[in-house]
Amino acid sequence: MKRIIEILSILLIMVTAPGCINDEVEPVWSLQTGDRLPDFEITLDDGSSVSTEMLKGRKSVIVFFSTGCGDCRRELPVVQDYYDECKKRDSDCFFVCISREEGEASVKAYWEENGFTMPYSAQTDRSVYNLFASSGIPRRYEADENLVITHVAEGY
Repeated sequence: MKRIIEILSILLIMVTAPGCINDEVEPVWSLQTGDRLPDFEITLDDGSSVSTEMLKGRKSVIVFFSTGCGDCRRELPVVQDYYDECKKRDSDCFFVCISREEGEASVKAYWEENGFTMPYSAQTDRSVYNLFASSGIPRRYEADENLVITHVAEGY
């Protein structure tokens, strides 16, 4: 009986605890390959602004994350390697990591702690994220010069 109670307790925690991937009940959706990038404007960590319109004519990689998400913590070093490789192959590729509900101070500290050099945009809400998806991080979108999504990756 004690074992059953332990198992039920673990299941209850798993169902009710917020997770990185399934953090909302419904509806779950995401932009997919073939969709156009939504219209958005963000401020990068260096203070410059970027909008969807400014991405025309460039390949782009957009990554959503939170430093409190375990999968994101495992994924971000891989993303940094991907960023480095993209910069070597295509200097005109726009690349940014966008936080989901996480402010500048904690993102900046995490970037410095891990030696990341990829640009980021700290977003304290989900307004930009919700243009792309309703649930799940880490999440990566790659788009071509015409703003059409060519690849979507979710999770670590």
